[in-house]
Amino acid sequence: MGDVLMMVGGLLLLIGGAELLVRGSTAVATRLGVSPLIIGLTIVAFGTSAPEVMASVMAALAQSPGIAIGNIVGSNITNGLLVAGATALVLPIAVSTAALRRDGSVALGAAALFWLICALGLLNVWIGLGLVAGLVAYVVLAYRSGDAVDPEVTALAARVGWSIPVALLATVAGIALLGVGGKLLVDAAVNLAASLGVSEAVIGLTIVAVGTSLPELATSVLAALRKQSDIALGNVIGSNIFNVLGIGGLTAILSSGAIPARLISVDFPVMLATTVLLLAFAATGRRIGRREGGLLVAGFALYTGTVWLGVGGA
Repeated sequence: MGDVLMMVGGLLLLIGGAELLVRGSTAVATRLGVSPLIIGLTIVAFGTSAPEVMASVMAALAQSPGIAIGNIVGSNITNGLLVAGATALVLPIAVSTAALRRDGSVALGAAALFWLICALGLLNVWIGLGLVAGLVAYVVLAYRSGDAVDPEVTALAARVGWSIPVALLATVAGIALLGVGGKLLVDAAVNLAASLGVSEAVIGLTIVAVGTSLPELATSVLAALRKQSDIALGNVIGSNIFNVLGIGGLTAILSSGAIPARLISVDFPVMLATTVLLLAFAATGRRIGRREGGLLVAGFALYTGTVWLGVGGA
């Protein structure tokens, strides 16, 4: 009962944190003249990845790469299938050319590179530093090629009426709530899963990955309801890039344990295929409609089922 209450409390904190983060970051974006796409790719995407950072860093420090890497791979699959799919079911996602060409290419390339590094057993401190440097370079590129501010988002910020200090405070508070809520949720879920006797890889790929991806789900759905589709898609793509380059880099720096074979042979290919499928849907009419959203969610249910049934090994 205690773990169940922790999970419910964590979920409530995640929802509240997502609300503050979207409102605060949107207000900051419009008042500073930064596009909602860039905010989605940086503050929103990175802020909602705080639970993934916590989970993977703690697992890496405990020399449990199955949970650390499984969380990265599982979170990217969850983002690409469940988060993007559920968001499109709420409201079809309009796709900008920048998000599709530049950021989609980076997401696909980073996923393929990380798979190759792990498959060759090259995770080490220097590789980790290189991945983190790649993340910094990506953020600089995204900032320098930002788009104009969406008038609808400007109107939203005007209705909120927050000054920059208040908006920044709300953004920081939202990130903090996301971190605490994600930790509560993951800790409770791991305790429950461990009692079932499942492997580290399964825990990392499913319960930890889904739990830490709930901020992305909450934030993207809220952004879609406000018709801020740049933030919704940018959040998914930006979070996936951050997971691979940022969290993957930190994991490589902190951990040197062996990676479960199942992750290399089954789940990394699924992560790459998910990225390709999401970009293919986005390229069709420059939007992800409700039909595509339904297919993505169904794909997530199918994948999760195969993980728990042990398809592909432990």
